Amino acid sequence: MTISEPELQIRKSVEMLYDSLKHGDNETVAKPLLTGESLDLEFKFEPRNITVIDDRVIVEGWEGNEAYWVHVWTVNVQDGLITQFREYFNTWITVRDLRMSKSVWGQIKQIKPTIWKSEPQEHLNRSLPGLVLAI
Repeated sequence: MTISEPELQIRKSVEMLYDSLKHGDNETVAKPLLTGESLDLEFKFEPRNITVIDDRVIVEGWEGNEAYWVHVWTVNVQDGLITQFREYFNTWITVRDLRMSKSVWGQIKQIKPTIWKSEPQEHLNRSLPGLVLAI
């Protein structure tokens, strides 16, 4: 699959953030940004999968069988600034595209394909709640 130049720039913005968190002052940066007021400083957000879909970057990771997380970032294509952040913890995520599209005959039809799905269901040996994220 070929990634476009704007999608590549969006991905780089989010990768730079994770790299900064990895090498910077995690207590100052990561705790308020990603984990609220959690005192668990041992937990590390290490991306295992990064997927770009239009202006969204979906990042997932897991720590053994204990914790699974998905971050969904919305990034402004023009300037690379992050405009929205969503965090899902210990929840299977399915991303569905609910945008309308026109067929070749000009009829409007609803297309609802699954465009992304949590990966580590095969890695974790437990049940988690599921959530559908519509874009």
